[in-house]
Amino acid sequence: MNDYLKELCLLNGVSGNEENVRSYIIDKIKNICTYSVDNLGNIIACRKGRKTADKKLMISAHMDEVGLIVTSVRNDGTLTFDAVGGIDSAVIIGKKVKIGSDGLNGVVGSKAVHKLSAKQRDEAPEISDLYIDFGAADKKDAEKYVNIGDYVYFDSEYIEFGDNRIKSKAIDDRAGCAIMLSLIEEEPEYDTWFIFNVQEEIGLRGATVSAYTVSPDIAIVIETTTAADIDGACGADRVCEVGKGPVVSFMDRSTMYDRELFKTAFSLADEINIPCQTKSMIAGGNDSGAIHISGSGVRTIAVSLPCRYLHSPSCVISAKDYNDTYSLVKALMKKVLD
Repeated sequence: MNDYLKELCLLNGVSGNEENVRSYIIDKIKNICTYSVDNLGNIIACRKGRKTADKKLMISAHMDEVGLIVTSVRNDGTLTFDAVGGIDSAVIIGKKVKIGSDGLNGVVGSKAVHKLSAKQRDEAPEISDLYIDFGAADKKDAEKYVNIGDYVYFDSEYIEFGDNRIKSKAIDDRAGCAIMLSLIEEEPEYDTWFIFNVQEEIGLRGATVSAYTVSPDIAIVIETTTAADIDGACGADRVCEVGKGPVVSFMDRSTMYDRELFKTAFSLADEINIPCQTKSMIAGGNDSGAIHISGSGVRTIAVSLPCRYLHSPSCVISAKDYNDTYSLVKALMKKVLD
């Protein structure tokens, strides 16, 4: 399962350009289960189980990652850009990036500190204040290699370090995709739909389409969620903690989760002897927001991996949390259909 995570995280797949991730996943599942790709690019797979349940279960994760997109070429050959998904501009200054399908090397630049006013030094810059330098001599030179609308990806290593920690870009939500690939490899107790969605980071667009197509009774969304468990963050501001197990939410900004499924998850975690936590702040959202109100309604639960520095080039998770999230989802798959 860790091999899946590493290989998926190192692929580039900003929202709307998930082709590399989709091809990788299809290659892994094509001989195991039936699947189709819809017009938006979602993978809709069905894995036959030992039994057919009265209710239809859907497991989902999203393939896309946050990134950048080129908006103009400046006279000096540098590029202006905008964010694709929610990115804090402060976390990308000075970071390496890859530009376009050729993966040109670049770096995110900002105004020199001595050119900033006292007020500007105390504030995070706007995305519009930043630029990408990829070594072009001028605008004419840059336009030989880059077009407006080209995607820009974080250039970040996958490393294992410290106390069972993993750092990479795109852990949100390649971790969910990796867990689903591992679940597909095993014959489930019941027939199960596995959905790899596109464009979650820009408005739950893929999930809106796929949930309508599958029309499930119950959905388990596998995600990552913000952990702010660092020195200086107290109480609810910590949200959840790396190393304290999978996160099962009762509510966020887009979903009021099924209360029975919420309670079931904690009971199951206790039965299989893994830690489990909930979010201490009503914040964020995920594909559940589109799924739970699809059709005549879908009983929905999200099981998330706590992640520090979410939506940055250096997301950090615990390998144990990752494995425990897999174990909890696997147990839920059977329990909710029994």
